[in-house]
Amino acid sequence: MNEEIIATEKFDSQLRRTLVALLDTMIPANDEFNAPSAGTDSIVNDVEQSMSDNTPVMVSEMLNRLNEQSKVRFEDLDAHARWQAFTELQRTDGHALRALGGILLQCYYRNDQVLESLGMEARAPFPLGNEVEQGDWSLLDPVKARGSFYREV
Repeated sequence: MNEEIIATEKFDSQLRRTLVALLDTMIPANDEFNAPSAGTDSIVNDVEQSMSDNTPVMVSEMLNRLNEQSKVRFEDLDAHARWQAFTELQRTDGHALRALGGILLQCYYRNDQVLESLGMEARAPFPLGNEVEQGDWSLLDPVKARGSFYREV
């Protein structure tokens, strides 16, 4: 399937540019760790495809309000002005932004380049599994000693 068709299913090209700029603002690229920004095409496509129900409508409305807040479109703002607009968006449109943020985090941390920047293999965790470093289990002793705090039924 053509990626352009996938990308435009939920957002027109103008709103998609605003979405890319917003995702870049939420998670910028990090050259030190070779981590991509959240506005990378593969991550944006994954975010769009992961939206369900009324999320695309809610996000579209939020992106339109974001563009209406200033005299220029969000993607045309400099980094400082974008951050100020983003901060205002958190205050005024927190519900929609949290919904987008939840989807973004899922998509970002399953991206191959992000996994590799974290020192992980870009593969599914099963069937090989992942090694989990053992911690200090004695840290749970106070919790165990506390006893139950629920009522038996």
